Amino acid sequence: MRSQIKLLHILTLLGSSFLLSNAQASKNPNLIVIMCDDLGYSDLGFNGCEDIPTPGIDRIADEGVKFTNAYVSYPVCGPSRAGFMTGRYAQRFGFERNPQYDPTDPNMGLPQEEMTLAESLEQVGYHCGIIGKWHLGSHPVNHPLNRGFNEFYGHLGGGHRYFPELLTDRDIFEPMSDYESYFTYIVRDHQTVETDQYLTDEFSDEAVDFVKRNQDKPFFLFLSYNAPHLPLEATEEYLSRFNHIEDPKRRTYAAMVSAVDDGVGELLATLDELGIEDDTIIFFLSDNGGVSKKNASNNKPLRGQKGDIWEGGFRVPMAARWPSAFKAGIVYDLPVISLDIFATIAGLNNAPANQGRPLDGVNLVPFVNGENTGVPHEAIYLRKYDQQRYAIRYHDYKLVIHKANAKPQLYELSEDIGETNNIANAHPEKLEQLGKILNEWTSELQDPAFLGLTHSDAWIKKRKNQK
Repeated sequence: MRSQIKLLHILTLLGSSFLLSNAQASKNPNLIVIMCDDLGYSDLGFNGCEDIPTPGIDRIADEGVKFTNAYVSYPVCGPSRAGFMTGRYAQRFGFERNPQYDPTDPNMGLPQEEMTLAESLEQVGYHCGIIGKWHLGSHPVNHPLNRGFNEFYGHLGGGHRYFPELLTDRDIFEPMSDYESYFTYIVRDHQTVETDQYLTDEFSDEAVDFVKRNQDKPFFLFLSYNAPHLPLEATEEYLSRFNHIEDPKRRTYAAMVSAVDDGVGELLATLDELGIEDDTIIFFLSDNGGVSKKNASNNKPLRGQKGDIWEGGFRVPMAARWPSAFKAGIVYDLPVISLDIFATIAGLNNAPANQGRPLDGVNLVPFVNGENTGVPHEAIYLRKYDQQRYAIRYHDYKLVIHKANAKPQLYELSEDIGETNNIANAHPEKLEQLGKILNEWTSELQDPAFLGLTHSDAWIKKRKNQK
């Protein structure tokens, strides 16, 4: 294997992309997807952050590909993760709200008709594990082990407390408020277990252990950190690194990001030690934009934050590394989306997708390697049904309907990444063109299939008290 890899590198240097792509197609690379929760666009070194060092995460971009125009399919956690997990816009199958924590409702989560990435990969011999946050349904039918995964270590809900002494609730099988679910014990497969570490460290250690145990077979690891999602909680070990940050929110947030970075660094070192780094594709991204008003994350120069249809809501930091295929230091500027991860790995190993439910993503390998000089996606779409908000990015133009019945706005992102200059009046023909394309897409969607977190009694009561 080592000699073959060296030969592939020589062929790459000689410009033989044809032989390289055929060598890739003949093997089943491991896949690791590392996803953060509510990470700010500019809070990593490879995206220009100066006050939070992230050398571990930066390795992925430095030794592989940095995507400068990367999107997720929704600006909040649940639907974004449903899109990633299926390779399809979740609005196509009614997953357009954050699900409530209700283990008695089988419809409160990912529909059984949709194939997950794990369900696809297990059919071509992959061992699949998820560590961390699930948030795709807490009913047993939607438990990760019933959706293609062989191993699960994490929490079923949308967020969690980080200190082990705060996890006091063993009963994860009864409906509860989103807030209450943050205090449940961690689940290993189907059993609750006590933990003794800061939760981010716990997940990182589990990821290293997963790789060591499964190094001799093709594996898919979804390392699904809940950090730096609220609540802001960090150990003194990480807080002490950021005494130079005066804002207490920003300081704790930075410590939480630093904990993730340590874990990513340990995981990369493990791949190196085992000698499987060349056989492993790694994607790193956030599930949506930072919720900057609450956790002091930084989405600049983008406009908006988590939940918004502005760029700050669903444009995210993203990088990928595959040493045997991607040259180091590639900067890829054309639009890509998290849905492409499913299509990329499926394109490499012929993993199946659902008949009649086609993937919305594309295999990114030929685009990154320059074999395909076209555009991966002419359009990136967004609908938020409950607020009747819409957006479409078509090449460098973006149409935005920022609230129900509002006049469409138009921006040219290549000139105005911060969406400050509405050029709708100057380009009525472009506005009409994007509007037609957006309407064609929305005609293919269905209404939400379940009530969401914002419809729960606890959430409504919380909002009333805030007012």
